[in-house]
Amino acid sequence: MKISPLIYDFRALLPSYHLSQEYAFHWLAAAHAQAEVRALGRMDLQSEWLDRMGRLVRRYGCSARRIGGRRSELSDFMHTRWEEMRIFNLASTPEGEGINARNQFYADTASRVVNQFYADEEDPPADLLHVTCTGYASPSAIQRLIERKRWGIWTRATQIYHMGCYATLPALRVAAGLLFNPQNGGTPRADILHTELCSLHLNPQDHSPEQLVVQSLFADGHMRYSMTLDEMTGSEAGRPAFEVLAMQEEVIPDSVEDMTWVLSEWGFRMTLSRDVPDKIAAALPGFLERLLVSAGENPQADRDRIIFAIHPGGPKIIDSVQNLFKLNDEQIASSRAVLFERGNMSSATLPHIWAKILADAGVSPGTQIVSLAFGPGLTVTGALFKKR
Repeated sequence: MKISPLIYDFRALLPSYHLSQEYAFHWLAAAHAQAEVRALGRMDLQSEWLDRMGRLVRRYGCSARRIGGRRSELSDFMHTRWEEMRIFNLASTPEGEGINARNQFYADTASRVVNQFYADEEDPPADLLHVTCTGYASPSAIQRLIERKRWGIWTRATQIYHMGCYATLPALRVAAGLLFNPQNGGTPRADILHTELCSLHLNPQDHSPEQLVVQSLFADGHMRYSMTLDEMTGSEAGRPAFEVLAMQEEVIPDSVEDMTWVLSEWGFRMTLSRDVPDKIAAALPGFLERLLVSAGENPQADRDRIIFAIHPGGPKIIDSVQNLFKLNDEQIASSRAVLFERGNMSSATLPHIWAKILADAGVSPGTQIVSLAFGPGLTVTGALFKKR
């Protein structure tokens, strides 16, 4: 008898500050203008550069029609008093604080978030997995939590770092492997935590179209959820859940430089080639067929009832998948909604989409969900779920 992992109990924690996309455009234009005149030593050019950057941000940035707002843990984005900024103190330097200060802010914030997630909980999971690509800390936030809770003899800590936006699905694979470990007794639980602070990694001195897209797309996000094997017991019984039917991961040939996420002196830096949407679109039909076959499904079956949870690398990614598979708007509604409400939160985005689908009373038990995500490599990951 096949034992299938179940994922359930999604809990989001909202980052502290909300920015409408219209306001974010004004802030980005002001930051880029300030960085440029500071670098030139020509404060008399402030008005000229503000006008120029305003036009560029609106030309290349993600439209407010597609992203309504985003959230951040940094209060810097709530004003333009540069000398008061924690990271983007552009009154003294055109790039803001360096990687050390940004990473320290990440470490402090991740620990606070993890502690909030478990503030009132005394039931230790067998495994705790921390997923992020926006900061590093050792001891990590989950190790500090385990020590503080005195869970050290019950809970194993696993870090899943720097994989990018697609890391959610490898995290599920790792969690399932840990739970199948015969050393575990009873019905063990693995908890997966995402703490992504994408807004830390912005260089206002880089005015390239590529970076203006990135800076108007990414946001901060936090999510916690659990995995167990097959049937739930005790307090978990009867909860809405997804049964994980299959998982798949592939690297697209001849694509290794099309998307990168690397450390720089002024934060982490992403590069995206124009070929990314086309290469993903070319790879997806075969990928989806192999995913469905691995789950024992007929890849030619009617897909009209399948919900697609698509990681919104950008609005064009959702559009491309919809057009490629001729999906109706209802099949991708949750993906579009999360992008509009939250922006791209890197690895935390898919769990927000899953949570929305699981909570949707219009998605009946038995419905299948195809989940897709993309990241550096270019890596394509996918999973097939069934709503319980």
